[in-house]
Amino acid sequence: MTPKVLLLGIGNLLWADEGFGVRCVELLNQRYRFPANVRLMDGGTQGIYLVQHVQEADCLVVFDAIDYGLEPGTLKQVYDDEVPKFMGAKKMSLHQTGFQEVLAMAELTGSYPRELLLIGVQPEELDDFGGSLRPCVRDQLEPALEHALTYLAQRGIEVHPATAAETSLGPQPLQLDLYESRRPSANEACRHGDPRFIRLVSGEDSG
Repeated sequence: MTPKVLLLGIGNLLWADEGFGVRCVELLNQRYRFPANVRLMDGGTQGIYLVQHVQEADCLVVFDAIDYGLEPGTLKQVYDDEVPKFMGAKKMSLHQTGFQEVLAMAELTGSYPRELLLIGVQPEELDDFGGSLRPCVRDQLEPALEHALTYLAQRGIEVHPATAAETSLGPQPLQLDLYESRRPSANEACRHGDPRFIRLVSGEDSG
């Protein structure tokens, strides 16, 4: 049987380096065309709702920002049984279920991928709402894509360059080029709270 392959990017685009995984699958979707047995997915912060998709995959490739305890921008590949140990650099919100739990639930149901590959980058900055990928993390987008394409090629999966625009995986305004070109600077848009409120509580407007 032809194996079902899932290329999954997880993370939150709005929190700086947390968006690395989603940016990877976004670029793959823009640049390449894959056979019918390969699916690309922007998993975002869907958490436990990703279980059904993981259960359906024979081969799972995950892109994410991972706290390996290494230098920021370090790209590292982890395979198969080692993957759950490394998943998730940080939970950015209460509703974001760790991907370790997704894998554990899939395993408990008896529908677990035969092959797993985690392509993760060590983040530099996560606590920057509205911020971009830091340069050292952005520089790892291309190597991450190359690792994934090599992994697929080793399994006989042919990938071809895109010849026409493809439907985007996520909201159009959050696509990398648009997001970077239209977002205000940190000076124009405070990322740490409403400056009117900050002035008020600090006493600047008192009297």
